[in-house]
Amino acid sequence: MTDMTWHCPDCGGDRPFEQHHAAGSCPDSPDGECPEWACTRCGAALLVGLAYCPRDVAREPARRVA
Repeated sequence: MTDMTWHCPDCGGDRPFEQHHAAGSCPDSPDGECPEWACTRCGAALLVGLAYCPRDVAREPARRVA
């Protein structure tokens, strides 16, 4: 597990954050690197890094209200 210090929006101060998956073993990420970090004090979660979005995902056309 890796620990980093970031500003926690729920605690209101700089707190240690940790990842719950070991490096390279995240089942929710195609490369295994987990973008989710949790505050060790209150449990608030942060997503850090770029989100993965495959290009072949069908997207709905943009809709406008007249």
